[in-house]
Amino acid sequence: MDIYHAWFDLKPGTSDVQFVDRVQAYLGHLVSEAKIHSFRITRKKLGLAPPEFGDFHVMIEVANLAELDTAFQYVAHRAGAVEGLHASVNQLVQNARFALFRDFPDPVRERGQERF
Repeated sequence: MDIYHAWFDLKPGTSDVQFVDRVQAYLGHLVSEAKIHSFRITRKKLGLAPPEFGDFHVMIEVANLAELDTAFQYVAHRAGAVEGLHASVNQLVQNARFALFRDFPDPVRERGQERF
């Protein structure tokens, strides 16, 4: 699996539970449309993370980069139900940072022939 990470803060005055409801609606839609595999929403606990990570962390799991690209293309159409769901989340966040990680070792990895 590849895991797309987003760390961010909520804009001032934003309800944390309203935000979570909107993310669940948006990413739940992507799951139901088979555009992503799954997602998680987490929140910093006891302030135990560097400040630049933001208060919230969303992880989106996809099978591979092709699935992630398909999800991006679906959202990039900027039309239909997904546009409203996406906009309703984006309106609530600030200071976003993103990263892409993968399960390791890769499932195709062969051992014993590595040269570095």
